[in-house]
Amino acid sequence: MKVIFAGTPVFAAVALEALLAAGHSVPLVLTQLDRPAGRGMQLTASAVKQLALSHGLPVYQPARLKDVDSQEPIRAVAADVMVVAAYGLILPQALLDLPRLGCINIHASLLPRWRGAAPIQRAIEAGDKETGVTLMQMDAGLDTGAMLQMRAIAIARDDSAATLHDKLAMLGAELLVEVLPQLGKRVPTAQPSEGVTYAAKIAKTEAALDWRRPAQQLERQVRAFNPFPIATATLAGTPLKIWNAALAQGGGEPGRVLAAAEQGIVVACGEGALCLRELQKPGSRRMAAKDFLHGFAVRPGDAFSLPG
Repeated sequence: MKVIFAGTPVFAAVALEALLAAGHSVPLVLTQLDRPAGRGMQLTASAVKQLALSHGLPVYQPARLKDVDSQEPIRAVAADVMVVAAYGLILPQALLDLPRLGCINIHASLLPRWRGAAPIQRAIEAGDKETGVTLMQMDAGLDTGAMLQMRAIAIARDDSAATLHDKLAMLGAELLVEVLPQLGKRVPTAQPSEGVTYAAKIAKTEAALDWRRPAQQLERQVRAFNPFPIATATLAGTPLKIWNAALAQGGGEPGRVLAAAEQGIVVACGEGALCLRELQKPGSRRMAAKDFLHGFAVRPGDAFSLPG
């Protein structure tokens, strides 16, 4: 099958690799413009671009796709189908209609739950017990297209956005390779009108832990925001990143340190307590609590700041 592939991050690159391994022809790859990254803020190609170039595939990086000229390279391919995975640009209806079998999207949730930009993080943050991948026939709406296939997996008790991302990326790739040969024969199913939720893009302003909230919610926030934007907390005027935390016994004034030992720093919350197990101070690497405490004094009775 002649497939145009549109995607940008690692989640999409896993699907592209699976497409190529399955023997499909990919005459064109769309991905977002190179972005500054790393400490030196050097322009860096997306994971999809890097993979495409390593396979000798033509790469197209339009800034937008609304005008006819920007759409011409896609039109010229005359593809059977376009596969879209975390691309990041809106496809106008004219492009959705171009491929013979339309455009197929790999979405990391069980639609219609968690339509939108951050389904993996929002599922963890909300305390969902399961999530999955939906393969859908794209339309002009926001993840509203008819569903071709869906597969669920459990969200593990210790899953972070990073670990769950990797599981769903593999699941999405498997589902794509399974369903692609059946396109044109399989009848898509309309999404149900009930159960619709939206996964808003994660903002850095959400990162601060509010100790007045229940510990259970904060523990989920830490997992949902790892690896981005990473939960934060401020102690003695020093902003800290919290990479890993667990529920703990205890209670008290929100933000008050109840214990500080090798196992972690236990902090009172609005309900229960949270044990901070992996932390990072400015200019340093992330480290386990016992190593962190060697260079940063924390004692019972100290208080983390409450967000404004």
